Amino acid sequence: MGAIIVSGLVSGALYALVAAGLSLIWGSLGVFNFAHGVLLMTGAYAAWWISSPDGLGLGLGIGIVGALAFMVVLGLVVYLLLVRPWIGKANAELAVIMTTIAGSIFLQNLILEIFGGRYKTIDQVVTGTVAIGGTTIQAQNLLVIILAPVLLIAMWLFLTRNRTGLAIRAVAQNQDAAQLFGIGVERIYIATFSVSAVLAGVAGILLGGLFNISPDMGTDPLLRAFVVVVFGGLGSLPGTILGAYAIGMIEAFSSYYIGIYWTPVVLFVVLIGVLVVRPTGLMGRPT
Repeated sequence: MGAIIVSGLVSGALYALVAAGLSLIWGSLGVFNFAHGVLLMTGAYAAWWISSPDGLGLGLGIGIVGALAFMVVLGLVVYLLLVRPWIGKANAELAVIMTTIAGSIFLQNLILEIFGGRYKTIDQVVTGTVAIGGTTIQAQNLLVIILAPVLLIAMWLFLTRNRTGLAIRAVAQNQDAAQLFGIGVERIYIATFSVSAVLAGVAGILLGGLFNISPDMGTDPLLRAFVVVVFGGLGSLPGTILGAYAIGMIEAFSSYYIGIYWTPVVLFVVLIGVLVVRPTGLMGRPT
């Protein structure tokens, strides 16, 4: 039982990091970034290339810092090239879906061309095992369980205490009113995409420390994050975080008791059941 709970907490923590970025973008711009999965993958590859002897060989610490700095820039590029040209135009939501899907395919194949299809590994931030309550946990798993809530709390403090964070919330609530109060909406969009990309990069680096990294490693987390965002409520960050841990636990228990191949079916049945009762998700605002 302890191992199942640990697995659910690790999955929920990673899903929360990925889905929080998606939720931020939806709340601010009202669009889905389907390139979010490859941002996760790119963050993992950037950390590997900077830190690995097969790349620059600068060590894990510099690799993580360099990768996250790179994610800030990549988030800006994704916004400027794939999203900004369509903001305010007819059918913007559909256009952004198509351009971000196209961008993700391009970036995934670019990584494949540069680094090849062989699996890569990132050194774990912490190694060894820890025994808690009779359950032995990998130290890296424990790091994921602890670090994700810390980062999410830091993001919440940023959104509620920092001036830029408050501006992001203002734009999410009412873009026109925010502009009337002198908030630079373009600057907020850029900040939102950069923060979202950093969260995806952190998730990719943590995931890369647990498993091998590959060009398609972001596909499954993106699907799970999409389920989480809808399950928790579009644009609701607390709902997204709650939904991430709920989905992580459901996935862990159903994988153990029913089987891994039936787990996606269980997840979508639960999602449909929640949407029948609450069409806006667990904590989504009615439109």
